[in-house]
Amino acid sequence: MASLREIKERIASVRSTRKITSAMKMVAAAKLHRTQRAIGALVPYSDELQKITSHLVGSQENTPLTLATPRTIERVTLVGFASNGTLCGAYNGNVVRRTTKTAREWATEGGKVEIIAVGEQLAKGLHREGFMCEDGHEDLADKPTYEMAGEMANRLMNEYLAGDTDRVDIVYYKFLSAGTQKLVCEQLLPIEMEKTEGGDSYTTEYILEPDREQLIAEIVPRQITLKLYSAALSASASEHAARMIAMQTATDNADKLIGELALEYNKQRQQAITTELLDIMGGQNER
Repeated sequence: MASLREIKERIASVRSTRKITSAMKMVAAAKLHRTQRAIGALVPYSDELQKITSHLVGSQENTPLTLATPRTIERVTLVGFASNGTLCGAYNGNVVRRTTKTAREWATEGGKVEIIAVGEQLAKGLHREGFMCEDGHEDLADKPTYEMAGEMANRLMNEYLAGDTDRVDIVYYKFLSAGTQKLVCEQLLPIEMEKTEGGDSYTTEYILEPDREQLIAEIVPRQITLKLYSAALSASASEHAARMIAMQTATDNADKLIGELALEYNKQRQQAITTELLDIMGGQNER
């Protein structure tokens, strides 16, 4: 049985840990709020750009679009989004498992897989699983910007157009709310055009200035960049939400442990007082 001094020291230690977890929770909540605002401002623009692109590409079938042309898949590029830090529950582990699972599935089908790890923890996890990957994209995981996403998107588009890769998939947590995030694997290249509810391509005719081909050449790369940037933001928000929940759970557990230790401390203290009183009363009776 631990002594009163040991229990008191342990209570102080748990209280110190609780201060850290509580502070980390507040920091994660502040970062989540900031990222949520960025996502909220991005979604309307992204949705409208997707509609415009679908109208432009789907309105006439005789206009080829190289970035939307599927081909035989021999080389696949996977871009996974995780975090640089830890203490966010099963967030990083789930991304590692989904990325390795997808890579094995493509390898089973005979495709050569290249993995780009966005986030230090994803790179470490892939190395532990025996996968080679390209790392060095910690900034995109920590503080994603449109410019950084644009650099990666341009590189992926150039590789696709040059035939160095036949398909690009992205693995990330899609942020739905502070309490709900969904791990998804989505196709980035070749791009997929939305259809109407009836399943037909858009047939609305527009008067365009400049011409349709120039607009497509300008808008489609932006859409791909925007989708990659949206995935990075969503992954960042999901990380902050996961860390906030993990730190809240740790803080609650610390409160519970402090209560149990305080109860044990009071029991032992009361027992020590009772024993001392009994010794005093026993000495008086002997007199």
